[in-house]
Order: sequence, then C-alpha cells, then structure tokens
Amino acid sequence: MGANTTAETLALLKVAQSQPDDIIKTFSAQAWATAGLQAYNLEAPSLKLWPVLTPLRNSIARIGGGFGAQANWKAITNINAGNTRAGIAEGKRGGTITHTLSEYFAAFRGYGLENSVTFEAQYAGKGYEDLKALATLQTLQATMIQEERLILGGNTSVALGTTPTPSLVGSGSGGTLAAGTWSVIAVALSLQAYLDVVGVNNGAIGQSLAIASATVPGQITRTNADGTIDTFGGGSAQKSAAATVVTTGSTSSIAATVANSGNGAVGYAWFWGAAGSEALGAITSINSVSITAAATGTQLASSLTATDSSKSALDFDGLLTQAFKSGSGAYIAVQATGTAGTGTPLTSDGAGGIEEFETAFVNFYNKYRLSPTVIYVSSQELINITKKVIGNGGAPLLKINANINAQTNGIAAGVVIGSYWNKVVGREIPLVVHPNLPAGTVFFYTAELPYAVANVTAVARMLMRQDYYSLEWPLKTRKYEYGVYADGVLQHYAPFSMGIITNIGNG
Repeated sequence: MGANTTAETLALLKVAQSQPDDIIKTFSAQAWATAGLQAYNLEAPSLKLWPVLTPLRNSIARIGGGFGAQANWKAITNINAGNTRAGIAEGKRGGTITHTLSEYFAAFRGYGLENSVTFEAQYAGKGYEDLKALATLQTLQATMIQEERLILGGNTSVALGTTPTPSLVGSGSGGTLAAGTWSVIAVALSLQAYLDVVGVNNGAIGQSLAIASATVPGQITRTNADGTIDTFGGGSAQKSAAATVVTTGSTSSIAATVANSGNGAVGYAWFWGAAGSEALGAITSINSVSITAAATGTQLASSLTATDSSKSALDFDGLLTQAFKSGSGAYIAVQATGTAGTGTPLTSDGAGGIEEFETAFVNFYNKYRLSPTVIYVSSQELINITKKVIGNGGAPLLKINANINAQTNGIAAGVVIGSYWNKVVGREIPLVVHPNLPAGTVFFYTAELPYAVANVTAVARMLMRQDYYSLEWPLKTRKYEYGVYADGVLQHYAPFSMGIITNIGNG
C-alpha cells in the first residue's frame, strides 16, 4: 500500500463489495425493522390517539364551596296552587293563595382513578417518553370521561326492578334455529351497564359490541389500589323469568318482546338456549329482538344473581336518572314496541319535522312555558332524523350559501340536520351527538329557564366539596403511584325541564 492510503482502501472496498463473502452476508439487511445492526427510526414521544369527549362536563357550571354530607335546596313551583280567582266584590278582600314547595337533596360522592409507573418502565422510557407525566395525564382524562358518564347516567336512586318476562312467538322460517324448546331471558340495562357491554369509544378507539366476549355487569366487586374492596351495582336490572317456545324444522326464528314502562332502561340484554343454559346472544336499544340463530356469547344468564343491580351507592344521580325519577315532571315518551327486532322509529310529520319532537315541544310549553336548549342524540338518531326531515317536505326549505366571487359554485353531497326549529316558541335548538347516548334514545336538555325571578343562575351545576386534585402516593414498592380525584354532586334545579324519548327503532 502506497502513500495514498485512503484512495487505495476505497479501491479495495469496491473490489470486496463486488465479490460477496461470508462477512458481507453477516451484515446484510434483516427482514424486520428492529433486528440486526441498523438504526431504529422511532418517532418520539408516542402518539396520543384516544378521544376525550365530555360535552356535558364541559358545559355544566362547576361551583366550589360544597360541605356537609349532602346538598339541600327548596323550590317553589306554584304560587297559586288552588288557582284562586282574582275578582272581588265591592268592599271585600281577595281570596287567599297558597304555594307549592318541593324539597330536594343530593349526597356528595367522591370519584377518581389511579395509575402507576414501575421504576423499570421509567428507566426504559428515558429519552423517549415522560411516563410519570403521561400516567397523570391519562388518569385525569380517564376520570373526566367517567365523570361524563356519571353526569349523564349515574344512578344511585332509581331501581329498574325485575325485568318483565319476555313474550315469545315462534316461526318456522326466517332463521336457522333447530327444532326444539327454546328458553329466553331478558335483562334491562341502565346507561352504565349498556355502555360497559357495547363499548363506548371514549378514551379508546376501535371498540364495538362483540357478543362472544361481552359481559353484562351484575353486582361488581372491585379491588382498589390500596387492596380494599368495593361492591356496587353494575347498572342491570334483575333478570327476567325464563320464557319458553317450541320451534319446528331447521329454519325457525323467535320474536321476543318485553314491556317497557319508561323506568330508566335504555337497552336490553337477551339470553337464549336450552333451559338453564341460556347464553348471551344480543344487546338491543329497544325492548325486542328477532332471534334467528343460536346464541354465540359465552356469558350465561345463570351467572347473574337474582338481584336488582341497577343502582350504585358510589354514583350520584345523573341527568337521565333525575329525569326518569318518579315525580320529576320530566317529559318521558316510550316508542311503541312495534315489530320485534325492528321497533317503532321516529315519525316524519310531512312538513320538515319529527312528530315526536313536536309533541314534546307542545308539552314543554303547555306545562312549563319553556323550551329545551339542546337536543342530544346518538349518531344513529341524527342520521335517521336527517333522512326524515330531508325526505319528507324538508328539501325545499334548505338554505344554500353561495360565494358570488367564486368562478363556480357546487353543492356538497350529503346534508345533516344541525339544529331543529321549535315552532311553539320560535327557537332554533342545536342537535348534538353525545358520545355516551345509546342508539334509540333522544335527550332534551334545558340550560336556561325563561322565568324572570327564578333565582337560578344555572339550571344544573356540579357542586364540589373538592374539585380535581392529583396525588403521588408515598413509595411502598419500586413503583410510582398516582391518583386523580374529585368530590361533588350534580344538582339539577329543574328536572321537569328535561325530556327523554326512548325505545326508538332504527329507521
């Protein structure tokens, strides 16, 4: 090798590369990204791909200063209970009026979640992710999501009771059921139980109902971070008695229905099979199901104890529960059962509106002289409402905005109903998709009252003994432990201003 060693070395490398040997093969590219002597092109930090959707929590006022065991308030709802006439005779005094007074209370509840990071996980994440900060963020957001569920559907006082016994009608066609005696059991579900079964996609992505692995919660026993145990109702009613029907042939089906009294159920779980071995086969948001095949779930109805598990002593009453509660005065409408498995959908009024909405608005005004300010719906109901409004007299009422400076103006395909006009009071009401509202349920919410001397600055509020706070617990193992907590209660001063249409068929 001469004086120009660099040039000569490069020349030798070129010769070696043109004649592969065992050494070159050893350092060849690997079949997967993290093997061999190669750089790992990993973006840092991790991507945060989970939704945090809490529209009610974001909009409802939060007030500090709560104390004691419960919030208490009184409301005068009638200033002339006997409707005493005002006319008087000469020289005489007027009639005496009396008022109606209602008393309310709501117990404070603590709520929160915990998370942890092991020492080893923290070591491994150095330079890539601050795992301790991430643990606190996730716990805070998860707590907010659970609080949203509580605000909408928490239930500490309304018992669903025992689910009515199903009524069954067998058919020799329409399915693949074998000949035999089939036993069917139904379980009514409140919001908390319904969301657990079907998956909520809030704080997560990609969840959907998977009957094969779904589980209807009965009484829940939870081991907490400190080793203590809590037992509470998971949100399901007591299961019904079993009903049976005989089918013949190999193409049979069964139409199953239960009575829906509007007592708080937003869905139903259905179990069927041989008597004593009824397995979970369907979850519906209406009070019926069309059974066309053998159940594919693994949960058996026998796993649910014969107790009503609809209430939880760890919840406060959410908006739906306060509306469903007896004596609330809220507008509750239950769609007719209709055809099993199909139900009764909302009805177009033929004039760009929905009959059931018009009926509700008349009720709100005639009884309380008010109008809802928001209509919360599921994605299913928004699509169905849009179809009915646009397809039955609503199309000529569409407004198209055109830019006069544009060379061309096009119309985008697809139209959605973003608000609904209350004809009774002349008010436009937004339609808002709520992430936790089940298909088959529409919720009318009123954020303001048209009463000049109401002394109510917020119709609903979260009264907090202690708002969100974070704890990093003392070390007891080689693990950092975090908790995010809050303590408060949902107060709704005018439950009569809410409304619910439930048991709505998809169509």
